Amino acid sequence: MVNTPVWHTHKTTRPHRERLNGHRACLLWFTGLSGSGKSTIAGLVEEKLHALEKRTYLLDGDNVRHGLNGDLGFSDADRVENIRRIGEMSRLFVDAGIITLAAFISPFQADRDNVRKLMGEGDFIEVFIDTPLATCERRDPKGLYQRARSGEIKHFTGIDSAYEPPEAPELRIVNDGIQPHAAAEHVIRYLHDNGYLAR
Repeated sequence: MVNTPVWHTHKTTRPHRERLNGHRACLLWFTGLSGSGKSTIAGLVEEKLHALEKRTYLLDGDNVRHGLNGDLGFSDADRVENIRRIGEMSRLFVDAGIITLAAFISPFQADRDNVRKLMGEGDFIEVFIDTPLATCERRDPKGLYQRARSGEIKHFTGIDSAYEPPEAPELRIVNDGIQPHAAAEHVIRYLHDNGYLAR
């Protein structure tokens, strides 16, 4: 007999937490190629939100792979599972009333759509950091593109593994010639204009 888990509903709910925090919770999902600037921009957005006294948490791809997803590699199947776990964790953070920032390459549209489906209406904000591959390769802060081009790294997004650009992101930021702080301000403006920063 299978022991099926039962979801327990508690008296303290997300609306209670949001009222205490003074703002609406949501998931800002930053997607783009390696070296596109996702983590840099997400970090600046979090700094700006913190200065506005909003409760936040930033989930970064590299950091999560040190712990929760340390057992996963970079095959297509592992990438799918990586994003599935992050989506489930992000849903809990949003339920906690926190503005959650997730910076992941997340190359497949179906995986990002599955995370969106986990969230309530308006909770998932897809932020496409649209940086040309040539620009990402020129930056190459970790030397990954060079290693991928030489065949040292397999299944590298943009080289021998596909990246599927978002079909209809809430925000598209062309990160080629724009300053990171200016890019972060686009995100803050979106949150302000759509009522996420007040409750």
